[in-house]
Amino acid sequence: MSQESSALREEGNNHFKAGDVEKALSCYTKALKISDSQTENGVLYRNRAACYLKLEDYSKAEGDATKALDVDPGDLKARFRRAQALQKLSRLEQAFVDAQKCAQLDPKNKAFQDLLRLLGAQIQQKSAELSSVDSRVQQMFKLLIDSSAPISDRQKAAQNLVVLSREDAGAEQIFRNDGVKLLQNLLESQQEELILSALRTLVGLCTGHQSRTMAIVNEVGMERLCGVMGSTSSTVSLSACHLLQVMFEALTEGMKKEIRGKDEAILPEPSRELRSMLRHLLDLLPASSVSGAGRDSAINLLVKQVRRKSMKNPDNSLSLWVIDQGLKKILEVAGTVPVMEGGPPLTENTLMSCSVLLNKLYDDLKSDKERENFCKLCEEYVLHHFESSEMGRKLRAIQTVAVLLQGPSDVGNRTLELSGIMDAIIALCASENISHQQVAVEALIHAAGKAKRASFITANGVALLKDLYKQSQNDQIRVRALVGLCKLGSAGGTDFSMKQFAEGSTLKLAKQCRKWLCNEALPPASRRWAIEGLAYLTLDADVKEDLVEDRKALQAMFELAKSEDKTVLFAVGSTLVNCTNSYDVEKPDPQMVELAKYAKQHIPEEHPKDAQSYVEKRLVKLLEAGVVSALVCMVKQESPALTEACRECIARVILALVERQEDRGLVVAQGGGKALLPLVSESTDRGKIKAAQALAKITITSNPEIAFPGERVYEIIRPLVSLLALDCTMLQNFEQKIIKEKAVPKIEGYMFEEHDLVRAAATECMCNLALSTEVQKLYLAEGSDRLKLLVLYSGEDDERLRKAASGTLAVLTGELSELCTRIPCTTTHWLEIFQALLLSDIQDLRHRGVVIVMNIMQADKSLAEKLIESEALEILSVLAKGGDPGQASVQRAAQRCLDLAMQYGLIRSNQEGVNGNSI
Repeated sequence: MSQESSALREEGNNHFKAGDVEKALSCYTKALKISDSQTENGVLYRNRAACYLKLEDYSKAEGDATKALDVDPGDLKARFRRAQALQKLSRLEQAFVDAQKCAQLDPKNKAFQDLLRLLGAQIQQKSAELSSVDSRVQQMFKLLIDSSAPISDRQKAAQNLVVLSREDAGAEQIFRNDGVKLLQNLLESQQEELILSALRTLVGLCTGHQSRTMAIVNEVGMERLCGVMGSTSSTVSLSACHLLQVMFEALTEGMKKEIRGKDEAILPEPSRELRSMLRHLLDLLPASSVSGAGRDSAINLLVKQVRRKSMKNPDNSLSLWVIDQGLKKILEVAGTVPVMEGGPPLTENTLMSCSVLLNKLYDDLKSDKERENFCKLCEEYVLHHFESSEMGRKLRAIQTVAVLLQGPSDVGNRTLELSGIMDAIIALCASENISHQQVAVEALIHAAGKAKRASFITANGVALLKDLYKQSQNDQIRVRALVGLCKLGSAGGTDFSMKQFAEGSTLKLAKQCRKWLCNEALPPASRRWAIEGLAYLTLDADVKEDLVEDRKALQAMFELAKSEDKTVLFAVGSTLVNCTNSYDVEKPDPQMVELAKYAKQHIPEEHPKDAQSYVEKRLVKLLEAGVVSALVCMVKQESPALTEACRECIARVILALVERQEDRGLVVAQGGGKALLPLVSESTDRGKIKAAQALAKITITSNPEIAFPGERVYEIIRPLVSLLALDCTMLQNFEQKIIKEKAVPKIEGYMFEEHDLVRAAATECMCNLALSTEVQKLYLAEGSDRLKLLVLYSGEDDERLRKAASGTLAVLTGELSELCTRIPCTTTHWLEIFQALLLSDIQDLRHRGVVIVMNIMQADKSLAEKLIESEALEILSVLAKGGDPGQASVQRAAQRCLDLAMQYGLIRSNQEGVNGNSI
């Protein structure tokens, strides 16, 4: 065992020296598993700490260095590495102690002395900053305490506290100077600006800090925070909701962290605070004193805190606790009839949010016993109200059933089958009371979702719905009856041969839905129901064709998707999925079709207008109508109504929109690329794949740095790698260009292929990988011909190969200035190759050439001198003059080269009238 671990350690050392840190890390880890020597373990931990430092995983580096010191307290290398890790973790005082001990034991070691001096300077700077911040905090406190100060000055001081709280030093000083009590006083003031500032300051104090959050929860109290969230001001309510969400995140993340080391404070387990926060949110739900916006915020928070069970974390105890403590309170809100007096205030989004919360709770249950208990509690609640002689309570029962049908539909279907419920719904649809009719018709619409029940309603309720639609004088009833007819008429789905109504009926229904949708005089709720009807009817291709031709209806639908009414999101998403045919369609096995014909079984038929040519035309019309901006706004909505199923719909639609290469630029320009990023992490499993595939299509044809600017460019790698799963198609796997590190040597091998297309494709792939730090390390490694190959390929005749090679050089020389100084050593013809790029008739090659020259000149003055002494000066002077608007990027880069030459004193302006090189 000892010999084997020593061999692995030597192998790891060799990998580390060669720059392959990942392989070195793997060797050291394997060696630790089999080593039986404490001394050997100390060396392995020390070496692995060096790997973690290189990989910038400073917590693990500090941990391994500590373990090495536990074995040998006199190990200077381990102590030095711990000091480096502690410095990066901003634990400067601890780092200084380690560095000081290293310097005392080996005073001649320059690295030890340099780190000690650096840490001393950083500690002094931090001390000065804290002193300065403390002074500013005290100044703000004085202004806020002074009630005689002008209100404008107090508001400005409160806003300054918000800014200070966003920095670690400022947050700590506010907290230490008893700022929480001051913030409590601001929360109790009657001035909205001061309340908002107090809430935002508390957000800064709580963000990512468990101990401060626990103290604030206990000091301020959930009762006060929930009271603020229940404010009639929607801005204040949303800010309080955001604060509570930050608190939840700080506490839950704190529970996951491993607290280790003597210098770390041992924090108490925060589950008590978490349960207290959840209990107050549940108590807030049925309270009549709470505003509708505050109630929505509370439901939203509960939706976010109920985590669905997973293989990684199968524990669903929190969901069970919420069901035990609060299911009846949630059902009280779900059973509130908005049109009747006496219930708690609701918004248009409240009931939909209740459906989402109930669905998440039900989905999180693990066993039949748990699900049976959930169903039993819901049935007891419904029967308790339905068996009452009061009509108001019967309506509450029916309203609860409707909400359950939209959420955990299995539970809703069971409650619907309770004795008398369905009969009561049918009877109330004919009631003369408008409120009773409205509740019953909505329940009937949701009940029609199950095929068996839809056929029953078609036989027994269609005539009733038609009468309501034609004869009712109330638009709210008419539009709901219309949606009920739409849902029943589309029960055959996309099967062209399954027509529920007479020929042309669905087109008439769709025309009326579009008419309602475009009528801005109607309330948003009625127009929302019109989209609900279209979501069902657009399963018919004739309806799809009519809808995409109606630009006014499309734009009305998109405007509603961007509005405050979040309940419309799923209906819009479903309608667009149908119009783009982005739903999954299983092609039947031809042999099974023949067998079905022989057995005289029903065979689904595709509508002729669902052919690909029709779909492509519909996609173009949707793009012209502005569908992308609507989808982007839908993704940004912060609402429980934006469910995982809704996100999947959006991902499907965007994937359909980027199917054609020529449409991808438009989708990216309107924000479609950025909208995909949250969809790859927050959607159904199927939705995540669809979003990742759409990302892959965009990154194939668009520069990722433009499509996903800033740090977003790094967010696309993980979803693209997820497409390499075995259950993805070959096309999905091929369409992503991110290659794992192990594939890089293979790609390099193909760069030497004789086949022109293979060689060019491999070089293009390397160009795509040039931003990877691992690939950059390969090009920095000594004794490699990789850089030489790129320079030589930049001078080849093959245009595609030249573009790929020079593009890779442009990226690498921009990222790694050290490579610029090595270029002259690759080949004596380097100047000629780059001059040829500058003189090329192909703009892309000219652009790459001038960027490479600019990077070289920025990196080294002597190289800049060689370039200016060559013919490059004349070429750059011509390119800098430009004239063609299409060459603006080339012109700017060339001018930058000339400016650098002037800064170095290599050329002078003609205006100075001096001899020598001039422009």
